[in-house]
Amino acid sequence: MNLDLRGKKALVCGSTQGIGKAVALELALLGASVTLVARNEETLRKTRSELSTLFQQQHDYVVADFSQPLELKKVVEKLVASKNIHILVNNTGGPPSGPITEATEEAFLQAFNNHLICNQLLATALFPGMKQEGYGRIINIISTSVKQPLKNLGVSNTVRAAVANWSKTWANEVAHYGITVNNVLPGATNTVRLRSIIEAKATKTGSRIDDVKHEMLEEVPMKRFAEASEIASAVAFLASPAAGYISGVNLPVDGGRTGCL
Repeated sequence: MNLDLRGKKALVCGSTQGIGKAVALELALLGASVTLVARNEETLRKTRSELSTLFQQQHDYVVADFSQPLELKKVVEKLVASKNIHILVNNTGGPPSGPITEATEEAFLQAFNNHLICNQLLATALFPGMKQEGYGRIINIISTSVKQPLKNLGVSNTVRAAVANWSKTWANEVAHYGITVNNVLPGATNTVRLRSIIEAKATKTGSRIDDVKHEMLEEVPMKRFAEASEIASAVAFLASPAAGYISGVNLPVDGGRTGCL
């Protein structure tokens, strides 16, 4: 199976912690030259220093804030003026938890900008280079909520579903250029995001944190949370030549939690 990413250039968003960082580390191990994207330059520098250079890759980073789409657009346009990117991993922190009945219009608009609009800006900027290279992988880290909405995540459920349909539309339009577009749907994963969700639920319900964790684990057939590296493995496969005929899919990596096919 060909998992070799030597000579390929990847742009990984939200790549200084959690799933994004794990993806950047994994792609570098397979030989890709990785450009990191996040808001904090200090953590970007530190993460870059942790990436494998076994194949003499040249790793890089750009500073951008996904809450400022126009700023992101300028940064990425400058980047692609100097090199073509083969692999785009769209990944950014999810909206705050809470029931949809309490969600504000501003929360929906902010989430729509952070996720769908920024994804569109990035994909549009990188598409010409992927087309020229005859190789492209756009992989979106979303959520199992696109298959089965999750409790107390009203804004997230709504926006994630929009991104999934956006992704499928891109997949249908660009496949003949050798570009695939897929979604990875993490289940409950040991990240800062999961800890914040658990803490928020414990605070709202007056429960102990350990009890909230136990309740969540009871919904997972494997009875454990995922590690970020396990999500990264799925992303790396979809980024590889081996996955060249897989496009337009939603891949749950959730220990079997999602109840539907």
